[in-house]
Amino acid sequence: MGIVLNQSFKNTIITYIGFGIGAINTLYLYPVFLGATYYALTNYVTSAANVIMPLFAIGMQNTLVKFYSQYETEEEREQFLSFTALFPILMCIPLGLIGIFFYDDITDFVSKENPVVREFMLLIPFIGICMAYFEIFYAWARVHMHSVFGNFIKEVGLRLLSTFALIGLYFNWISLVEFVYVTAGIYFLAFIITMFYAFYIKKPNFQITIPENVKSVMEYTFYIILSGSVANLLLDGDKLMLNQYMKIENIAYYSVATYIALVISVPSRAMHQIVYPITAKLMHENKHDELNQLYKKTSINLQIVGGFVMLCIFVNIHQLYELVPKEYSGGISVVFMIGLSKYFDLILGNNNAIIFNTKYYRMVLYLGLMLVVLTVILNMIFIPIFGIFGSAFATLLSITLYSFAKLLFVVKKLHLYPFTKQTIHSMLLTFALFLLFYFWEFPFFQLISIALKSILVTILYLYLNYKFKISPDINNVIDSIFKKLGFKI
Repeated sequence: MGIVLNQSFKNTIITYIGFGIGAINTLYLYPVFLGATYYALTNYVTSAANVIMPLFAIGMQNTLVKFYSQYETEEEREQFLSFTALFPILMCIPLGLIGIFFYDDITDFVSKENPVVREFMLLIPFIGICMAYFEIFYAWARVHMHSVFGNFIKEVGLRLLSTFALIGLYFNWISLVEFVYVTAGIYFLAFIITMFYAFYIKKPNFQITIPENVKSVMEYTFYIILSGSVANLLLDGDKLMLNQYMKIENIAYYSVATYIALVISVPSRAMHQIVYPITAKLMHENKHDELNQLYKKTSINLQIVGGFVMLCIFVNIHQLYELVPKEYSGGISVVFMIGLSKYFDLILGNNNAIIFNTKYYRMVLYLGLMLVVLTVILNMIFIPIFGIFGSAFATLLSITLYSFAKLLFVVKKLHLYPFTKQTIHSMLLTFALFLLFYFWEFPFFQLISIALKSILVTILYLYLNYKFKISPDINNVIDSIFKKLGFKI
């Protein structure tokens, strides 16, 4: 776990810095500087781009990680890198032609309820392509065990540049319409920087060759395209559905709530960057016991860190919403529902990495496709009745069912088990602290109340987790920190 903890720690710090910047943007700058309409519009464009991104990447970011370590010679690896970088270009051409041919029909459909979307339709595929190639070149760096820089660009760079753009908007250097185009330019810049960094890590030797195992590569890629589409639809599909049934401002209200809840999944995102290639290597070498141990460690470590984040959010949620305009307050229930779904997915550890590197991934994919259909149907039912609350409930139900199905699959088919008795102890501890602090309000300014309550939660949470030895890895980290500071505990 040495390299995992090292880079995961760095990635976690980077990701939380990014989320801190994003929190400032989401809770204050976007609502105040952009207003609900253009905040929702920007969010809709990027969410739609994220949904179609897997079609442009055609799964090459995951395919690269899975197969790269299986090639034995440097020449084979260089040929494979070339294939993963160049082949998606061929797929962009037919997708572009289809988009041009059906442009009017697609535009009429998505702008039916909100005509303001029509002007920015072309930005969606542009950003989607930038996202796709960012992920491919990020994977290029990750297979060489360099995950930190790409994570910095993704989590900090994008949000920091958005902050600068918002400041430019405030000083009238750019208009509201220009801000949306600047956002597209930011994604393009992130892709270019990551590409050159990947080339710095491993100098490209582009050659038009087809790997010998192209059949298995393409078969895996096809399913990863569908799998990536499933994951992104579950993440951003609700915003696309809201655009079809409600005024676009509701996407802004929903986005603030989901952003707060998504902070819970940050530890998983950070650890996944380095755990994924290690999982692929262990599975390729058939080291079942080591893989099972890694599975348990990632599960309990993510549960503790993610549980702490969730606890801090839930007990401070009312104070957090006092910091945003009043029209956003309807999203509190959304935070709870989306947050719980993210927590359950988080405690599954490196479950996704295991599934995507096994021969059984097809069956789970089919189940995922069924759940996407379920999500769409549930949104169609609940959004007209309950609005953003209905969309959150549909997402909670869909993601929970999807996560539970993946867990059962890994347990039954691969005989890998993520949970131990510490899993139950951690859940009980988190729930007890939630009951203790949720109804306890400080009569101070919101930020002071949030800080005081969070400090108390942190002290108790760390102490109890350390006292009951929930995670040996985290206890070792705490011991080493106190040792460096010259304290004994």
